[in-house]
Amino acid sequence: MSGQMLHFEKATRWYGQVVALRDVTLDVAGGVIGLLGPNGAGKTTFMRLLTGAMPPSQGIAWVYGAPAFGNRDLYHRLGYCPDHDNFYEFMTGREFVEILLSVHGFDRVEARRRAAAALDRVRAGEFSDRKIYTYSKGMRQRLKLAQALGHDPELLVLDEPLNGADPLIRRDVIELVRELGREGRSVVISSHVLHEVEAMTPNIVLIHKGRVKAAGNVHEIRKMIDWHPHSIVMKTPRPRDLAALLAREPEVSELSIAEGAITVRTPKPEEFYARIPSLLIDAEIPVEEIESPDDNLDAVFKYLSEG
Repeated sequence: MSGQMLHFEKATRWYGQVVALRDVTLDVAGGVIGLLGPNGAGKTTFMRLLTGAMPPSQGIAWVYGAPAFGNRDLYHRLGYCPDHDNFYEFMTGREFVEILLSVHGFDRVEARRRAAAALDRVRAGEFSDRKIYTYSKGMRQRLKLAQALGHDPELLVLDEPLNGADPLIRRDVIELVRELGREGRSVVISSHVLHEVEAMTPNIVLIHKGRVKAAGNVHEIRKMIDWHPHSIVMKTPRPRDLAALLAREPEVSELSIAEGAITVRTPKPEEFYARIPSLLIDAEIPVEEIESPDDNLDAVFKYLSEG
């Protein structure tokens, strides 16, 4: 057990009468792991147990051979990027990261050095001296990643970092996770969109209604839904220009335009997502947010639940 990064045994967590996580038994040695499930599946509760933010109501939630909850040593080995914002808005991004590094015990000089390195790594250095209250959603996401990386953790836990992200952030986060995996770090990253996780790792855990339904190689899961076309919603102030641009792409099978957004249907989401950043940069068309509805993933979980 001591060699395991994660060991859950019948881990259960309830809030009053609501059971958010039920009898989860799982061992993960390390590496990059995708935690995949629809919204409300129990992913955030899973991550709160993993990071030691709360104890299980019953069962075991151990990380690196010891209980996660109340484990101060674990907090130095772990970096956490939550799904929600919780900033000191009057600070600059650089000040925010430096202050969190000081909590980890680094002196002022070392905290400043580490903050600069982390901010540059996530491409936040150019705006890090601005007040946080002026930040866009994408800037805030980069800042959350920087604070999670600053103390050089062995394990990085990312809760829905791509949810509502623009295409450039999406591309950078995916590449960052790949880099961390190549460096030999462990990453647990949650998402409700299969192809996002598949772009980062073949190793996934499927969670639905608080239970782990499957764990293993993503390619086995992919076989279940390859025949489903994917819907992708892109929010932009120039929907007609964006639709005209994407209509020429071979990965696009269908397009619809609404006020401030377009919806794309594609049978090849991986190829489509790979093309988006360069297309938008060349055409100079702003996209504020991109997301994929849960329909395809829900079909997989319905299949697993009934099987």
